[in-house]
Amino acid sequence: MDLFSSKNTPIQLQIPDGDVIFYPYFFEKTQADQLFEILLKSVQWQQDEIKIFGKTHPQPRLTALYANNKNTYSYSNITMTPHQFTEELLMIKNNIERIISEKFTTCLLNLYRDGQDSNGWHADDEKELGSEPVIASVSLGEERWFHFKHKTKTLKQKLLLPHGSLLIMKGKTQENWLHQIPKTRKIIKPRINLTFRSIH
Repeated sequence: MDLFSSKNTPIQLQIPDGDVIFYPYFFEKTQADQLFEILLKSVQWQQDEIKIFGKTHPQPRLTALYANNKNTYSYSNITMTPHQFTEELLMIKNNIERIISEKFTTCLLNLYRDGQDSNGWHADDEKELGSEPVIASVSLGEERWFHFKHKTKTLKQKLLLPHGSLLIMKGKTQENWLHQIPKTRKIIKPRINLTFRSIH
């Protein structure tokens, strides 16, 4: 099966002070369906706890960390130790690396089980990622809205991330912008998000 669709033309988003490229059809539907089912069952999902205003709550999604090394990754006072890349994750990583000049070491996965699972405003700007990190985000399963908000200007944007799509954030995007996956009251099916990155 050919990985790339004839419709898979990259879209350069108009994000001032950032650099974001969107591939709406990075994976054909059949392959995206297969990857979703495999990852849903095979990934070692976990639910960490986070502190909000001094109170501890279960994180509103499941997560997992995979890598080609043993480097931990810390965010929001959570430190994760990676599992070794699976065959499917390596395949996805290699195909992303075919189109951009970046080699990824690590993948942080998120499982949004329903519309009440979410990810609040944040930037992927942890020191382990270095300056101007490249984040490659693959969406599988239910489509969700992805919101951008500029850190200092009154600028906002949102983008619907469909099944099989790829979003690449690079340059000064993390320095200047926050992003989130908000909750929705709609009854929706699960979504898996794979965020490839390089930890130094």
